[in-house]
Amino acid sequence: MKLLPMRSLGRTGLDVSCLGLGTVKFGRNQGVKYPSGFQLPDDQSVLNILSICREAGMNLIDTAPAYGHSEERLGQLLREREHWKICTKVGEEFENGQSNFDFSAKHTRTSVERSLRRLKTDYLDIVLVHSDGNDSDIIEHSDCFASLEKLRDEGYIRAFGMSTKTLAGGLLAIERADIVMVTYRPEEPDEQRVIDTALQKNKGVLIKKALNSGHLSGANSNVDPVRASMNFIYGHPGVGSIIIGSITPTHLRQNIAHAIAAATL
Repeated sequence: MKLLPMRSLGRTGLDVSCLGLGTVKFGRNQGVKYPSGFQLPDDQSVLNILSICREAGMNLIDTAPAYGHSEERLGQLLREREHWKICTKVGEEFENGQSNFDFSAKHTRTSVERSLRRLKTDYLDIVLVHSDGNDSDIIEHSDCFASLEKLRDEGYIRAFGMSTKTLAGGLLAIERADIVMVTYRPEEPDEQRVIDTALQKNKGVLIKKALNSGHLSGANSNVDPVRASMNFIYGHPGVGSIIIGSITPTHLRQNIAHAIAAATL
């Protein structure tokens, strides 16, 4: 059985599987942008998903405080901590059906400390700022990056960065942090400049929304849209890993197979 290829995240020293598991569906089904509603999986279903990922060689898992109970569930169900590279976030909270944001130094540290407790670990591999869209303002005028840098220096996190929403923010994050998470797929190639810069500066790149949150369409192509998207994304040598969420074993296995094929071209 072929395993997911590993890729380095810039100069962080972190080697991650080219496909990582997004876990918003483990803990939240309100206010999400998927094409259809879903029930949160029970514990055994989550364990099954994690087992499929582990058997495929996946070692990257992505969560966030804004993902409902995702962190707590992973803390209860995730085994072999040393195998997994855990990425979580700061800045966004989701309560009573709404998101609110806080990028202050106090909240950043409190959020990281809470994630450590929830995930039952004494370190986090990656912490990203969960942007509200004002990327540059957060980086330049809040204490968030400085707080994460201090937490990294103290050993609580291994690398930090931002999940950005703007080209300018992505470029600024590359200058001031270890990792950036950007949207990048054939229909939305604008962030290529960020990835180009990250490759030049040896910074890590994670890709979100590679499958457009389940809205990909292959109506105008003879190529499977998932495979086409992955071929495009992995074609850039600056890409470290694509984060894709799935709670359906069949879809997960298909995504893994596509990723293995596309990343080894």
